[in-house]
Amino acid sequence: MVSEDRSSPVVCVNLWYDVGSRHEPAGQTGFAHLFEHLMFEGSVHVKKTEHMRLVQGNGGSLNATTNPDRTNYFETMPSEHLELALWLEADRMGGLVPALTQETLDNQREVVKNERRQRYENVPYGDAWLRLLELLYPPGHPYHHPTIGSMEDLNAAGLDTFKAFHQQYYVPNNCVLTVAGDASPAEVFALAEKYFGQLAPVAGIPAAPSAHLTGPATTPARETVSAAVPAPRIYLSHRTHPFGTAGYDAITVLATVLGNGRGSRLYQRLADGKRIAQPDYIGSYGVDLAHAPAPLIITATAKDGVDVAELEDGLSEVIAGLVTEPVTDEELSRAKALLTTAWWRSLSTVGGRADTLGRYATQFGDPATVAYRLPQWLAVTADDVTEAAAYALKPESRVTLTYLPEEKA
Repeated sequence: MVSEDRSSPVVCVNLWYDVGSRHEPAGQTGFAHLFEHLMFEGSVHVKKTEHMRLVQGNGGSLNATTNPDRTNYFETMPSEHLELALWLEADRMGGLVPALTQETLDNQREVVKNERRQRYENVPYGDAWLRLLELLYPPGHPYHHPTIGSMEDLNAAGLDTFKAFHQQYYVPNNCVLTVAGDASPAEVFALAEKYFGQLAPVAGIPAAPSAHLTGPATTPARETVSAAVPAPRIYLSHRTHPFGTAGYDAITVLATVLGNGRGSRLYQRLADGKRIAQPDYIGSYGVDLAHAPAPLIITATAKDGVDVAELEDGLSEVIAGLVTEPVTDEELSRAKALLTTAWWRSLSTVGGRADTLGRYATQFGDPATVAYRLPQWLAVTADDVTEAAAYALKPESRVTLTYLPEEKA
């Protein structure tokens, strides 16, 4: 897929593999994320760390990300190096397994363990997402475990198990290649055929386990954590609708009204009004998961001297008000303006455009559906927001995660 843009001599090469943590079978959690690391450790024709050296040495930047739904690899390069970027990506798609050694695997396992310590275990509130997933989704559900996975699973699996995982999922017929920027479709398709055309598709790619859930939870869940945190913090979360549905569009607008910035209800009523929440640590956002009801997360950190129960009552009151106090025209206009700005900003770079097109092609089967997202947000009404709140934000469907400083537990 090509999005031609001759405004500057830059291209982004972006690959979306349809494999994330939701695809991982029992005993193989964390595999997709580990491959995010392994894919930079060399392939048949590219030595260890040479992928980064070649991209950065030619004026480019690169990265990769993993989430429950997919794994994403991308380079932004001067357009004269488009062929280099495509060759590098094709070589690690088809040539990683022959080059993967036990030493490399062991090294990157240790890197992931260190990442878990740095990002989740040794950071205040760092494991909130890990805890929320387990509370939001039942055991066995593909969203129940996080992308970082289980260290026990990563340690237990042998080299051949990892190789088999790559050979199942990191293949041309499980990948969307998008190039945005200073290149023509004819040029890109010719180069893609040159480097990816020799890679054979794989039959029988395993489907992800069923993620079907009927909607919001029917019983509340609660966990209180005593930890080395500077202040009490509450996370409230609800399963809502899958990303890409009309229901989730309404939730997106709702989250913006509720918790995006100083004009939001949470800020106005709890940070600026009652002054029970820290202004810099209050908000709400959706996590855009596409294959099951996606979570809305609402969070606030207590100001000094504020009891955590008072903060939770304040949050619950503001949430309930989305049903009893309909969103005003001013609130709706503000939310839509913020979403519009964010949308166009995300598409203003070749990297953002390539990633968005790759996402819609992978998750919805047609990159053209990207044209519907902003109009669907703008079509959301105040009644839609009220209905979304009444459906998804009931107290009986709520997950409550509370952090308390250890000395106040």
